[in-house]
Amino acid sequence: MLKQLSTKLMMLALLVLMTTLSPISGQADPVLTDLRFFLSYIPNIQFSPVYVAGAKGYFADEGFNLIVENGDEPVGVEQIAVGDIPVGMVSGEQVILARSNDRPVVYTYQWFNKYPIAVVIPNTTPATTLVELKGLKVGIPGRFGASYSGLVAMLSANDLTENDIQVESIGFNAPDVVCVGAVDAAVVYINNEPLQLQQRAATGNCGAITDFTVIPVADTANMVSNGLVTNEELVANNPEMVAGIIRAFDLGLRDTINNPAEAYLLSQAYVENLPLSDEFKVALETEAAKQTEFLATEPDREAIAATRATLWETLEASFGADDLVQFEVLLATIDLWDTDQLGITDEANWQLTQDVLIQLDVIAEPIDLTLAFTNEFVPTPEAASE
Repeated sequence: MLKQLSTKLMMLALLVLMTTLSPISGQADPVLTDLRFFLSYIPNIQFSPVYVAGAKGYFADEGFNLIVENGDEPVGVEQIAVGDIPVGMVSGEQVILARSNDRPVVYTYQWFNKYPIAVVIPNTTPATTLVELKGLKVGIPGRFGASYSGLVAMLSANDLTENDIQVESIGFNAPDVVCVGAVDAAVVYINNEPLQLQQRAATGNCGAITDFTVIPVADTANMVSNGLVTNEELVANNPEMVAGIIRAFDLGLRDTINNPAEAYLLSQAYVENLPLSDEFKVALETEAAKQTEFLATEPDREAIAATRATLWETLEASFGADDLVQFEVLLATIDLWDTDQLGITDEANWQLTQDVLIQLDVIAEPIDLTLAFTNEFVPTPEAASE
């Protein structure tokens, strides 16, 4: 009996000793702070920079446990304004609208460097420019949102008004409506519907239409699109947190631009039903590994962009639309992000955006735009490459 008791006491003492010594022999895992990150709509490949930053540990490196929350943009803006959510992806228009209603949100990093709206004109329409659309039917989802703002901005930049064209509300059905010839042109999201239309035309499923002219809003009126938004309280009282969030996101964005095959693979864990057959997965894994080796040579931006074009040609030669549809969206969206200096937002574009909102009677009076955005947290190119 005494021998059994002695043995148990020795085992207990050994356990206590091991517990006491364990911090000496190894580092404890850091405690991460939950970071609620708002994204609009539903999980989508267009949000891949956030997914990449999460999957590769960039947020964890800054002390955050990433929690992605999707929802309606106005709701997300309100949650950010009152501090329920510290950061999210929000458009410049929504920032101006929120601040005109005394919501203290601040735009801190420009994600989309080109406004993602365009006018698409089929080759069955006797026009290839916006001016040549005078008197013709132009379809639009409705008189609301980015599509309407973009159309008005583009018309103004070309000395036109809505009265110069026939605006037709068609909902979010541009491919169907254009292909049956119900409108002469349509306002679309440039990284999505033109791809659908081109695919239909290529397979003979768009009536007599065989080609399209795509006119981006950004070519003449580059309004402020989506970026990272937080609130004044965090900017003033916890700038280290804001800077950490932006550093993590910036790395995720750069990695997505530089290696879209890797980004697509990492996004699968976040985007339900993302097309990824076994064969397509193997191909992307191969291309991602090749690109990683190429990036080690420190190529410039032009060379990296050229590899994206080559990647698409390689994949298109081996896979059909079912596999490629979302990867093509990713590549088209990267073109909206990529620029010489990621993250920087321009005051002139903010002024243009505000002018359009006033023209549309969305806001009654101008706001102080210098309080609506800041570039102080954007990593320098040197810091981002370290």
